[in-house]
Amino acid sequence: MNDSPGWASPGSSPSDGERPGAPSDQQASGDSKWSAEQPPPGDWSSPAAGPTPPPQAPPQQGQGWGPYGGQQHAGPYGSPYGGQYGYPGGPGQWGKPPAAKPGVIPLRPLDMGEILDGAVATMRAHWRSVLPITLVVATVVQVMSVLLQKYVMSDLALAADPAADIEQTINTLGTASAVSFGAVFIQALGGIVATAMLTMIFSRAVLGNTSTVSAAWREARPQLLRLFGLTLLMGFGFALLVVVLIVPGILARSVGLAVLGGFAALPLAIWLWTKYSLASPALMLEKGTVFKSLGRSSKLVKGAWWRIFGITLLTSIITGIIAAIIVWPLTFLGVALFGGGMGGLQAGTASTAWGALILSGIGAIIAQTIVMPMQSGVTVLLYVDQRIRREGLDLELARAAGVENYGTTGG
Repeated sequence: MNDSPGWASPGSSPSDGERPGAPSDQQASGDSKWSAEQPPPGDWSSPAAGPTPPPQAPPQQGQGWGPYGGQQHAGPYGSPYGGQYGYPGGPGQWGKPPAAKPGVIPLRPLDMGEILDGAVATMRAHWRSVLPITLVVATVVQVMSVLLQKYVMSDLALAADPAADIEQTINTLGTASAVSFGAVFIQALGGIVATAMLTMIFSRAVLGNTSTVSAAWREARPQLLRLFGLTLLMGFGFALLVVVLIVPGILARSVGLAVLGGFAALPLAIWLWTKYSLASPALMLEKGTVFKSLGRSSKLVKGAWWRIFGITLLTSIITGIIAAIIVWPLTFLGVALFGGGMGGLQAGTASTAWGALILSGIGAIIAQTIVMPMQSGVTVLLYVDQRIRREGLDLELARAAGVENYGTTGG
């Protein structure tokens, strides 16, 4: 069964192999606020709220946070998105009640501003959980990066010295390559851990719940190995794309063929990157396998590729500008104070001076601490938004958040 309190509490995923509506282990033990005798989907009002409203149509598929956990239905306003909210800005919405907002986002289809605002609001409201995760990961990554630049760059300069013999050059290049691979591996591993834990924190923030670092780790840990496999598979796919389309031109010593392969690889890589951009939150929150998560991302993105690409691209631009504003002044200051200024840049010593490297690393730590949760938050909220639009997930979110009479005309 799903073990995540944030996303599994409404019910089990169909992929869990249990019947919809069956009580979970937490319900049986009394840990959950939902009793084992829950009303069927559609009868979600509190027992103290008065007479039970007329039953609604049962969901077409299972309930919960797994695939198609919400009801496929049209709300009272004729919305195909589910819930009680029609298409944002659509006709006939003058008497529409305000959207329920138990957490950082309203429970209805979101626009771009609401997604960005939800990511920032979570960082601000849950900084005690978000900040330690990103700060630790960014610090480890940047320490490795500083050591890499300090020692590997010097070794590469030594290997390029014409006076060095062949054996020394090969040994130096081998050592530099091993260190570089280790640094990249640690950076990828740190990013995976941060992404997994931040996904759990954002999933709780949608419901208006808080999460500690230890709780986020407990919820994310069972899926870490699969998330690592997903990341490795996607990286291998992009590398294979480059090998197939660009390397033949390089081997043939044809600049034109290599450039043509690059022009073909770039749009294809962007298309695949967007198509599978929601695989990570799908993997973490639906507790599925790597290939099921890729399939879920593909289905959720279908028909909304340009919208998701635009929001993700805008987020990358915003976070890139924020990072540049923080990193570049400290980098220039380090070069001026410790790297010998323009003379050091011309001599090539500025990039290996300890003072310049440390100041640049501090800037990068601050930037990553801010940028990393924003990027992860936008991805998670895009996943939630697509499921609200496609599967009526707002009903399950409202139920998990304890919103009474949600989805009824009187709500």
